[in-house]
Order: sequence, then C-alpha cells, then structure tokens
Amino acid sequence: MELERLLRSQGFGSRADCRALVRAGRVRFGDEICDDPFQEVIPDGLTFSVDGTPWLFRPQAYLVLHKPADYECSHKPRFHPSVYSLLPKPLVTRGVQAVGRLDEDTTGLLLLSDDGQFIHRCTSPKKRVAKIYEVTTKHPVDEAQIAALLGGVLLNDDPEPVAALACEKIADNLLRLTITEGKYHQVKRMIAAVSNRVEGLHRSAIGDYALPADLRPGEWRWLEASDLARIETPLETA
Repeated sequence: MELERLLRSQGFGSRADCRALVRAGRVRFGDEICDDPFQEVIPDGLTFSVDGTPWLFRPQAYLVLHKPADYECSHKPRFHPSVYSLLPKPLVTRGVQAVGRLDEDTTGLLLLSDDGQFIHRCTSPKKRVAKIYEVTTKHPVDEAQIAALLGGVLLNDDPEPVAALACEKIADNLLRLTITEGKYHQVKRMIAAVSNRVEGLHRSAIGDYALPADLRPGEWRWLEASDLARIETPLETA
C-alpha cells in the first residue's frame, strides 16, 4: 500500500493532505524520516509516527472512553462539549462513532468504532449484549421495586413490558442494573416506572468487559481482540 493511502485510511486527511504531510518530513518510521508519499509499505503491524506521536496501523478502530459528565455523544452538540473533542483528530476524521449514546449527565464506559458491523452487534436488541449500570436513586430502593424491574415494567409509548436482565441492591439508594436493550432514556424510565428517580447514572461494563479502573474520566485507549471478545460474551446471571 502506498504511504499516502495508508495515512488517509488512518484519518490523517485527504490524499493531498497526507502527501503534503509526508513531503514536509512529518512522518517517521522509527528514527528515519520518510519523505516519499508513494513509498510502498506493508500495513500489517506497521508502527509509524506523525509529528512525534506514535501510531500503529489498525484496519479498524475500536476504542473505550471513560465518559465524563456534561459531554454529549454528538458531532454537533447543543449545550455541552462533544465526546469527540476528547479524541485525537485522526480518530474523528476516520469516522469513529459512539456505540450507543450515553446521556450528557451519564458517566462511564463508552465504546467507539468505525466498524459498522461491530456497532450493530453491540446495539441490536436481538444480540442481547448486556449493559451494566450503577444507578443512584432519589429514594431508597425496596424489594418490591427490584422485583418489578426484574419482572418487567411498562414504559410510556412502549406496548410490551421491559425487564432488567439483572438487578442488585448495593446500598439503600444504589442499584446495579443490567439491561440488553438500548431504548431512549431506558434506565431513567424504568426507575421512574417503579416510582423512583435516577439521581446519578454510571455505565460500568458491557458484556464481560468492565471499565478499566486506571482509565480516568476523559481518557481513552485502544481495545484489543481479547477486549472485543469479552464485550460480546453473554453475561452469566444465574
């Protein structure tokens, strides 16, 4: 693959942009500057740097971001900064998308990818990928509310009851709730349906993949093949 085409595939702009980038001496392989945009390179496993920042060639991008509060999962946010502003520009240019949106006040695990099939598998209700939330409630949670959430509650404009896959009381006003759908404001609406209210919402895991403890709010990292397998692993609830 020509170097300029490789750089374009990794989000460094148009072919003309990438050609100029190389000719300006801003691309290196190790300590060696490469100034030929038409140089043939083998993409698999290729490490290079642009303006001193190292990059590994990846055919598709899979990321995890620790979403802070007051960020919108939109390229055109209305009231708060976009989560995409937390990513390097090449990742945004290559077209990564949030794998299911989190509300602006919801924190925690957010996946991003430019792999449409992966996004579909993670978000399709038919695939039943588990999403685990820590829910802080306004009022103490009782056993009747937990039973209702597990049995299924009716949401406005939804003809069929929606049930949690799992629901565990952690403290008087704290639940760990697992769902497999991704309906609009689903957790908040489910909690409202049992006469309570969400005061804080944090997504801690998807499938068998938990938000890394050392990933601070606003930080991101690449996901590897082993992480992707855990994301799509069915959750054991028994």
